Amino acid sequence: MDRKIIRLCLFIVSCSAVGLVVGGTAAQAELNQCLGVATPTDECLLQDPMVKTVEGMGMGLLAGVGASVGAVWQIWQNK
Repeated sequence: MDRKIIRLCLFIVSCSAVGLVVGGTAAQAELNQCLGVATPTDECLLQDPMVKTVEGMGMGLLAGVGASVGAVWQIWQNK
């Protein structure tokens, strides 16, 4: 494989992994904040914590891929 393609793949994978971690952490923090209120809402009480965390991880993964592809696209356009 070409060296540029390998670096591109590593960049996309690393940004995706960071997005996955940040998204999961943000979803967990949001759920903890929601439950930490004196009177939590019904929506907050009915949410499954695992589903909410997985949704956050999925959104983080998509955001990481989108950010990395956008950054690579911008770099290639400037050359």
